[in-house]
This record gives sequence, C-alpha cells and structure tokens, in this order.
Amino acid sequence: MRTIPIPVDTGKLTITCVKAPRPRVLNRDTGEIKTDKNGNTVYEVTVSVEDESGRIELVKIGTTGEPPITAGDPINAVGLLGYVWEIAGRWGISYRASALLPMREAADA
Repeated sequence: MRTIPIPVDTGKLTITCVKAPRPRVLNRDTGEIKTDKNGNTVYEVTVSVEDESGRIELVKIGTTGEPPITAGDPINAVGLLGYVWEIAGRWGISYRASALLPMREAADA
C-alpha cells in the first residue's frame, strides 16, 4: 500500500492538546515502541481540532521526540501532514507533524 502525504493548512484551525504525549506502542503484547528511521521514539498526542464553523474532532498526531506540551495547551502543529490509508476495506487518515509546540512557544519562534 502506498500513501501520499497531504499537507494540512492549520491556519484556520484551533488545535488543543487533550491527552499528554506518550510513546506510540506498536505491539501491546511485547510493549514494542514505534521509532522513526533514525531510531528516535515516535510520540502520539490526542488533540481536539476545531474549524471555523465550530466543528470539533478528536485526532491523534504522531511526532518524533517528546513534544513540550501538556493537556489543555493550545498547540501549533508544525508541518502537519495527513496520510490516507486503507486496510481490508476500512480507511482513515493518520496525522504526523514535524513538531508540536505550545502556541506561546510558537509565537516566540
């Protein structure tokens, strides 16, 4: 299966961390943690995403390295990409960001 990354325009979205970052577990039986191609731990963050019309969705965003955010923080998802996937007739979108920063830190950068 080949997936094509689709850039997500976050300019009109409000993204809030609702669950603190945690390492992404690949195998619950063995406790194997997902790593990127360089061996760095991939973290998973559950966020709420609100669009201009007020529609809110909960999504998980993956990122390499532990992001400096906590539950309740408004965040900036730097380089957010969506990947459409399909397995056995089911499909969805997975998300990955190059960084997840608190808005206060993103404003300073």
